[in-house]
Parts: sequence; structure tokens; C-alpha cells
Amino acid sequence: MSRFDDLIATFAEKFRPPDDGARLASHHANCLGCGEDNPHGHHLEVRRAGDGVVAAHAFDRRHEGAPGIAHGGALATVIDDLYGFLQYLVGGPAVTRRLEIEYLQPVLLDVTYRLEAHLTGRDGRRLQVEATITDPEGQRVLTSTAMFVLVDVAHFAAAYARTLESAITKTAEETGGPRGVEREPRP
Repeated sequence: MSRFDDLIATFAEKFRPPDDGARLASHHANCLGCGEDNPHGHHLEVRRAGDGVVAAHAFDRRHEGAPGIAHGGALATVIDDLYGFLQYLVGGPAVTRRLEIEYLQPVLLDVTYRLEAHLTGRDGRRLQVEATITDPEGQRVLTSTAMFVLVDVAHFAAAYARTLESAITKTAEETGGPRGVEREPRP
């Protein structure tokens, strides 16, 4: 098995459906929505909740639009990333095709909100999903619908391999070690 095939197999392992209540693994360490290593990220911690996913999240000054209010783009980022966790429940990777958001109330900084998303329908590779953000009193401040399309793991694995190769090459250049990673050509 080639290194590229190993990367695909490792990536595919993420798509085994988790137990109810389990914390779900981040998409990757530098993910803007959930990556623990991204200094500009949201660091979402998402759990499975039945046939959906949930998270608690407080936006901070890094996510500010109008004074004291989270930027709409930051909200869209978090919702899109939350939807990305549903792929773990359907057993394969998916990409955003359409994302619609209704901003119902301002989302204040430094207030913890509840985020929920679930699958509402499936037609072949197309997944219909819905999400809400509610404030501490249970009032909806945002609703969303989206369509995701299931893709083969190779869709992400190729980019993952390039990113990994780039990181290894950069580290090698910084340390004076070997240059690059051998990778068998894809068929």
C-alpha cells in the first residue's frame, strides 16, 4: 500500500459513526471552525446528539462585527463547520453546495449559545440539513438550511497529502533534513 493510500485509509477512519453523546474529532487541527491549533479559529467542541450534533459556543472579540456583536461571516463559518460534523453520522465526507442563513437577532460576544444541526433529508448523494443557534433563554437567534453533497474520500485526501507534503518539506528545510515526501503517482 502506498503512502497516499495510507492517507486515504486514515482519513476514511474518521467516518465511522460515533456513539450518541460522544465528542466528535475535529476535522483537522487547523480547521477554522473546530481546529485546536488555529489561533483565529472558533475551536468548536461538537457532540453527537441522536441523529444530529450539538455544541456550545461563545463568540469573542476576534469574531466581532458591529461593536459587541458577532460578525455574520463568523456565524456562517460556525454553522458551515457544524454541518460538517454531520458527515460523521452519514458515514462519508461531504461538501457544501448551498448554505442559507436567517439572522433573527444579534448574537452577542461573550455569551454562550447552543448550536444544533441535523439531517432532514437525503436524495442520493445530496444531503438536506438544518441548524439553529439559540441564546441562553432558548430563543432562536439564527436558523439555517443547507445542501451538502457526499464526495469520495479521495476528494479531501489529495489535498491532505499536498498539505502534509508541504509541512514535511517546510520542516525539513528548517531543520536541514530530507526534502519532501515520496508519493506514488495516482492512477
